[in-house]
Amino acid sequence: MRTTLISLMLLLPWLASAQDTIPNFSLDGAIAYALEHNYSAINASRDIVDAQKQKWETIATGLPQISGAVSYQNQLKQPVSQIPAEFFGGEPGTYQEVVFGQKQSMTASATLRQQIFDGSYIVGVQATKTFLEYSQNNKEKTELEVRKSVVEAYGNVLLAQESVQISEKNKATLEKNLYETKRIYENGLGDEESVDQLQITLSSVDNQLKNAKRLELITLQMLNLVLGLPIETPTVLTENLDDLTQRQIDLGLLDSEFTIENNVDYKMAINLNEQRALELKLAKSYALPTLNAFVNYGGNSFSNDFSFLNSGQKWFGSSILGVDLNIPIFSSFKRSAGTQRAKIALDKAKTQFTEAQAQIRLQLESAKSDYILAIEQYGTFKENLELAERIEKKNQIKYAEGLATSFDLRQAQTQLYTSQQEYLQSMVDVINKKTELETILNK
Repeated sequence: MRTTLISLMLLLPWLASAQDTIPNFSLDGAIAYALEHNYSAINASRDIVDAQKQKWETIATGLPQISGAVSYQNQLKQPVSQIPAEFFGGEPGTYQEVVFGQKQSMTASATLRQQIFDGSYIVGVQATKTFLEYSQNNKEKTELEVRKSVVEAYGNVLLAQESVQISEKNKATLEKNLYETKRIYENGLGDEESVDQLQITLSSVDNQLKNAKRLELITLQMLNLVLGLPIETPTVLTENLDDLTQRQIDLGLLDSEFTIENNVDYKMAINLNEQRALELKLAKSYALPTLNAFVNYGGNSFSNDFSFLNSGQKWFGSSILGVDLNIPIFSSFKRSAGTQRAKIALDKAKTQFTEAQAQIRLQLESAKSDYILAIEQYGTFKENLELAERIEKKNQIKYAEGLATSFDLRQAQTQLYTSQQEYLQSMVDVINKKTELETILNK
């Protein structure tokens, strides 16, 4: 006994530590955790860093660029040239075979290039700002979608847990009814049909319970996936579905001032227009000349042996300063067609922007209507559940007293089970519809 007690005392800290590692979340805590660890949210943050790097990459193309080059050649068989022999005092009309140069040569050079003017570069630098804004807006949209997904997944887990509890309670009640009915039937005071009716209902509820338990596991795994946790994590939810629903009922939200400029879809529609406008400017810039300057310095060295790295090797230096001017003259109307296509794309983006504004306002009104309906249905289904419970309870009493048939009892029980599920779903709908409205309002 002493050894067992000592072992338990040693294990207690470990068990407490293991308990602490099990994550538990309120809804707000789950949202905060997901915004930091959700896979899509992580990549959205990386996209912003990527856009910043791309911005500098574009800017750097217009800054001084230095490149170096080294070339080595070894003529395994040198070419032979024939020149008139009389140059060397030979007879006229004859030729002398001559090999020019040495077998090996090496060239080393460094070139500095500087862009002086390029219209496409100016447009490209402007485009990096728009792309960075787009990445930031995309991150905002991703965070809103993550928040919405967490709320839905969190509510589904609570729904599944409540369904399990209710199904277990219903099953226990049915098992008691079935047991009592069997005893009555065995004593010759009842009929077999009553036993069969209750057995059918019990089998149905038992299947619902098994399915609810499976859904409880699946919905928890889905929540873990949204949170960015391993799906096998035994996450604990600290919220209660009924209390959470009560907090989500906020009719004042319907009167919130709506500023369409704060809507993320509106911001992204503006980004699309800016992008198309820059594409039009880019197409026009192709008709402008480009001007670049460069300076080059290098050296050549020759030898019959590989002695280029020796300190005494002789090198012959050379340097070039130049300017490149490229003037587009005629492209068989290719540039004109590209410009016209860019203009059409911009006009389409403007039309889409107008449509987007109307869609956002329509989504707002639809979300308000859905939220009101969800609250109304929640109240209705709550009342229906209370009525169904009373009806089922009365039929239980009547059945026990022989004033109601097993069919009447089964009908009342089926009605109760339906009301229970409608009530649970109505609570989840209130939570989800409020989240959809907040997403449009960018709350």
